[in-house]
Amino acid sequence: MTVRFAVLGCGVIGKHHAAVIDGLTGAELAAVIDIDPEAAQALADKYGVPAYGKLDDVLALDDIDAVAVCTPSGDHAGQAVAVLRADKHVVVEKPIDITAEAAAELAAAERTSKGRATVISQHRFDAASQVVRSAISDGKLGDLTSAVVSIAWWRSQEYYDSGAWRGTKEIDGGGALMNQGIHTIDLLVWMMGQPVEVTAYAGRLAHDRINVEDTAVAIVRFAGGALATIHGTTAAYPGVSARLQVHGTRGSAVIDDDKLAYFHAADGAKEAGSYGGGDTNQAAQVLAADAPAQTAGADPSALSNAHSTQYADFLEAIATGREPLVTVAEGSRTLDLVLAIYESAETGKPVSL
Repeated sequence: MTVRFAVLGCGVIGKHHAAVIDGLTGAELAAVIDIDPEAAQALADKYGVPAYGKLDDVLALDDIDAVAVCTPSGDHAGQAVAVLRADKHVVVEKPIDITAEAAAELAAAERTSKGRATVISQHRFDAASQVVRSAISDGKLGDLTSAVVSIAWWRSQEYYDSGAWRGTKEIDGGGALMNQGIHTIDLLVWMMGQPVEVTAYAGRLAHDRINVEDTAVAIVRFAGGALATIHGTTAAYPGVSARLQVHGTRGSAVIDDDKLAYFHAADGAKEAGSYGGGDTNQAAQVLAADAPAQTAGADPSALSNAHSTQYADFLEAIATGREPLVTVAEGSRTLDLVLAIYESAETGKPVSL
């Protein structure tokens, strides 16, 4: 079975999705859609497929099975709902949308559709992320106690000025967290479980003509009692890597720039000294030496090839009827945490989830 895709949105992200689909067994790029006819035609010509100006025109076609939604964040859920109501499958770029109400509407549409949906969270498929998640599930890190997220990136004023939707709360939904930091925040939630309370601060400290944050910090408490700190900024020149630390009573792991930089799980009682032990970094042992490098980091032009792995997971979910690894519910939970951070920063009060 080959799933025939249309890509909605022919910008940088749409072009990446088109390339992924074109190179994937079991998928075929069959159409592209954009309100800008020149952008649509240019991408269509590259792959020898038809170009369309309206999503509805493609949804009426019987030979289109799925749509990849690669438009500005505030349009995601509405367009994905239209796809599902046409009983087609949909891949939604991150974030799922910018409001909880829109995400809930998407969830409702999937329940009544013959189509399936997934939200792009490609870093869940990175080799490092898979290793740490498996270690947590297997109890190798013991009881989780804390985590640290830091996304210290740089985006110039020219970046925000390059698109009318960039840096706008109405369309982009937020700044350093909603746009850049949401991938690492998604990994945090995937590793640590359900967040229950957050306290946060946010500010616009280095950019003009935007109405969203370029710097934010938050403290998160999870259902199991673990605590985490989140630091996200696009005002850290020249930009360093995204980093996630996860700590437990029996081990710790550090993912830096999408790579497993550190891993240690206790080996029996001999490590239970008063001041810890086991200084050896076990990352090389638990991560295959020939694992592919799947990095995006602070450079948006170096998009992760883990997109291909997530697409393959979605194709298998369609073929077998199982849920994809990243469901609408999972995408919504990550969005809920980001929105809670924004609410806490705005009100100056802790917010319960």
